[in-house]
Amino acid sequence: MLSRIITLCFLVCGLVFADGPSFALSPSQNALAEQITQKTMELDYVEAFNLARKLRLENDGVGCLFQNIIRVSLYDDKGDTASLKSAAKNLESCKTEGLWDALRNYEIGYVLLETGHEVKGAMQTRSAAKLFEESSELEAQAFYAVYAYFVDNSLGWLPFKSDNREAYLKTLKEASLKSKRFWPLFLTPLIWIYYDRKEFQKGLELAELGLKKAPNHPIMFQIKADMLYRLNRYDDAATAYEKSAADYLARTGKSVRYWCSVLNLIRIYHDAGNEAKANEQRNKLKDPEYEKLEKWMPSSLMDDLKDRELI
Repeated sequence: MLSRIITLCFLVCGLVFADGPSFALSPSQNALAEQITQKTMELDYVEAFNLARKLRLENDGVGCLFQNIIRVSLYDDKGDTASLKSAAKNLESCKTEGLWDALRNYEIGYVLLETGHEVKGAMQTRSAAKLFEESSELEAQAFYAVYAYFVDNSLGWLPFKSDNREAYLKTLKEASLKSKRFWPLFLTPLIWIYYDRKEFQKGLELAELGLKKAPNHPIMFQIKADMLYRLNRYDDAATAYEKSAADYLARTGKSVRYWCSVLNLIRIYHDAGNEAKANEQRNKLKDPEYEKLEKWMPSSLMDDLKDRELI
């Protein structure tokens, strides 16, 4: 989800219109979309795919898009790179229109960024941002708010530049609470924005909100652990990441997020002054399984560890 934020940071602003394209679906289609998100956040990917197939029978383009959102979620959760590659291929063929096509381009941009194609990802998402901005719907405005926040954030030093960042945060918070179809796509960047602002207590509170909406969700649980670490609550952060590592090892084996837990534990134990524990985690990186997946580790995490010579 942090990569989604980075992707949108490359975009260029457009003009705001009072009316515009819509995410509207029929009641039956909307119900299926909400159920897909719920099942995905429950980690019931099989049922989520089944529901997406049903949606395709009513709306082929939107159903196709949701199938690939599930694939991206599989990658985010399990580090399933095959799912990411499948999403990259299949997103190109989804026959979507209006805001749904904007969301398709948004997802393609994320996939391109995750696979190392930053410029292509930026170009893909530029049209998406403009179309989101043209709609007055809350969900569209929330997608736009992610991009617009970082535009204002990067240009805030300019004299006479308007700054609507607080309004964008309010929109994201409202959409996180109200949207049943896209709330994870709004809440996660909102948390990382507060992380970037070093407002870690607010980030922790939002992570807790996410865990109330999706109890025990492993990615949201890791985000909570990140906030605990930044709040210098090292014991709590270590306990959380030890649990995350054990859970991922049991559920997915030595996957990307298992290794993320190990890498985070290195810096948590180091900062807590427990070098013995830090070395215990560091020694795990000698595993050939880690070497196979090292290129998929979050760049911000790796940069921090290398800059501080912790690995």
